[in-house]
Amino acid sequence: MPEASAPRDRLLVALDVERLDEADALMDRLAGEVSGCKIGSQLFTAAGPVAVEHALKRGFRVFLDLKYHDIPNTVAGAVREATRLGVFILNVHASGGAAMLRAAAEAATKAAKDFAVARPLVIGVTVLTSLDRRALEREVGVGGSVEAHVLHLAEQARTAGLDGCVASSHEIRLLRNALGRAWVIVTPGIRPADRGDDQMRTATPTAAIAAGANYLVVGRPITAASDPVVAARAITEEISAAST
Repeated sequence: MPEASAPRDRLLVALDVERLDEADALMDRLAGEVSGCKIGSQLFTAAGPVAVEHALKRGFRVFLDLKYHDIPNTVAGAVREATRLGVFILNVHASGGAAMLRAAAEAATKAAKDFAVARPLVIGVTVLTSLDRRALEREVGVGGSVEAHVLHLAEQARTAGLDGCVASSHEIRLLRNALGRAWVIVTPGIRPADRGDDQMRTATPTAAIAAGANYLVVGRPITAASDPVVAARAITEEISAAST
């Protein structure tokens, strides 16, 4: 796993905004403070691949967070096109099954060769951070602990050839101990200690990095801040302190 070289490289700002011009304005302000961004369903649906192009032109590495979950052939096609765009990370739902996961990993490798681009990290979404044990059991129909299910999905993803997973801070140590240092862990639900919202399984930047996360996805604590630059800088300073 390529290690992030600086704290700013471990922070991925979630551009969960309505319009491309809003995303552009955020990136223009944050350039130099962070080097990566997450483009998810909202912005990609509003603006399409041009959102990725705008980020790349500004020097941002892109985590394309579209959580592909379909039959293997369809997912392989989507991964191929995402790889063509030049994204740094893309994700699929780890619950899609072994055949789908293998198709995603193989498509990324082949597309990178076909288009002469760097192969993106392909990671599996385990359990959404908006779900807790009660919701997982009652609404999704999965018994047992969240941690056990996350580990099961991550192990399945690794066997299929994926590079890492998306998991909350609550499962980082478990995953790191079971899957080793090479396994990439991307952690959303990062919140300052005094902030709460619709995320259930959250942590501070310090706690997530100390537990072993490689990359942190942070949205509203930065994008909704009165000064996004100051907010981003505070988080990268936390990452730096927790990394030493």
